[in-house]
Amino acid sequence: MPYYPARKHGGQKEFRLRSPRPGEIFGIVREMKGGARMIVECMDGKDRLCRIPGKIKSRVWVKEGDLVLIVPWTVESDEKADIVYRYTALQAQQLRNQGILKVD
Repeated sequence: MPYYPARKHGGQKEFRLRSPRPGEIFGIVREMKGGARMIVECMDGKDRLCRIPGKIKSRVWVKEGDLVLIVPWTVESDEKADIVYRYTALQAQQLRNQGILKVD
């Protein structure tokens, strides 16, 4: 008898999409810098150096081309930000279909 029993009802689960709160901006990861830092092209037209806070660093794996949700810093808001959420490809498509995310 296997240690892990077969899963009968696997597949895609329905999750609520996290919509941006006031002060949060969509962005696309353009370049990985190392040390949980990356260059993100934001929807407001600015490139920011973003970091993944330690709270979500081990749970979220971000790669180039991913759609992320960022919060600009209060001090250097035009240059630096924190990543608070990463969207999967399916979630990004749902945001486009709902009209929340503008298609370029």
